[in-house]
Amino acid sequence: MPNDDSLAQTAGGKQQQPSPAHAQAGALAGLRVIDLTQFEAGTSCTQSLAWLGAEVIKVEEPARGEQGRRASADRPDADSYYFMVLNANKRSVTANLKSEKGRDLLRRLIEKGDVFIENFAPGVIERLGFGWEEVRKINPRIIYAQIKGFAEDGPYASYPAFDMIAQATGGVMSITGEPDGRPLKPGVTLGDTGAGLHLAVGILAAIIQRNRTGEGQRVTVAMQEAMINFCRIAFAAQLISGRTAQRYGNQSMIGANAPSESYPCAPGGPNDYCFIYTSRAGEHQWERLLKVIGREDLKNDPRFADPHARFRNHEALDAIIAEWTRKHDKHTVMKLMGDAGVPAGAVLDTGELVNDPHLRRREIFAEVDHPVRGKFVIPGWPVKMSASHIPVVPPPVLGADTEAVYGGLLGLSKDEIAALRAEKAI
Repeated sequence: MPNDDSLAQTAGGKQQQPSPAHAQAGALAGLRVIDLTQFEAGTSCTQSLAWLGAEVIKVEEPARGEQGRRASADRPDADSYYFMVLNANKRSVTANLKSEKGRDLLRRLIEKGDVFIENFAPGVIERLGFGWEEVRKINPRIIYAQIKGFAEDGPYASYPAFDMIAQATGGVMSITGEPDGRPLKPGVTLGDTGAGLHLAVGILAAIIQRNRTGEGQRVTVAMQEAMINFCRIAFAAQLISGRTAQRYGNQSMIGANAPSESYPCAPGGPNDYCFIYTSRAGEHQWERLLKVIGREDLKNDPRFADPHARFRNHEALDAIIAEWTRKHDKHTVMKLMGDAGVPAGAVLDTGELVNDPHLRRREIFAEVDHPVRGKFVIPGWPVKMSASHIPVVPPPVLGADTEAVYGGLLGLSKDEIAALRAEKAI
């Protein structure tokens, strides 16, 4: 169970005005996360917990805050958009963890917390005095969560890592790209956000287990290993072929089907493509595709007699389909195929997606009003729950909740907070 301390209770038992992020209770209401994450891997995890209703208290260095605030910043007076899309629905307090009084504040937050999470470089959190053994002494019920690039007991334990390093060492890049080309990093940040979402799953499982045992535990994710988990079909391909998984571009990795390609559409822009794929579990989608493009004569063509034959002759098949798709725009291709029961997806760019009225209505993209940046649109949370809805609110400016958290949750007076500021502990 979450801590007995309600999100709306102060240490003295008085009601505290909830932050906008928690004005509507969600699935994780009552769960308090002490968040020492930075950049993307850890922040993706804590943002997902915030969007599920947890109170996420982001603890930051007083002068500059979390490093992501200034990463890729386009103006000196505002946090970067990079930070903005990873830290919505959180609270921010400051604590100088190089000072004893700052460390004491963190210890007191840990006492009130359910989850403690960090993704500093290897060894940093231990040097600050908040390793697993120390934190569990403060709060035996704490879920202590960490993301590192590599497993702590492996040969690369001390190596720093970012998203693309995880993708390189976890197999993702080896299977991405054209057969005769170099390994490529996918455009999506699987190494970071993918690892963060794996950790969120582990945290939620640990909370459920704590409900039975009453005890916390340590939950760790190595980014390299999370990437391996994303590559399970590649390992299936290796089992089938008996050789290392290859790069196949857009073709089926297990070599079992065609079509499986992005086909050019009118008017020929950089994203004017539609991806078309037919199931290998029967011929029904293949036959529907032939009807849509007016080539039912190919049903009896031995080159395309079954999924394996179509894969062996996919270049000839792709040319036939592309001849038809070039006559239509990508949205028309998707509609004609989709209405006929053929899997197809227009290649939508970021501009098309962010302005899609359907996605805006579902808060997959949401407009927020930031006190410095003003109004802008950020991606929201894709998990929809019938009894838990958390509106998207802007990320906090540095230290925005320092008084509310230290005063309300820890019971510090205004004079005590002012003294901590004067001593640069916060």
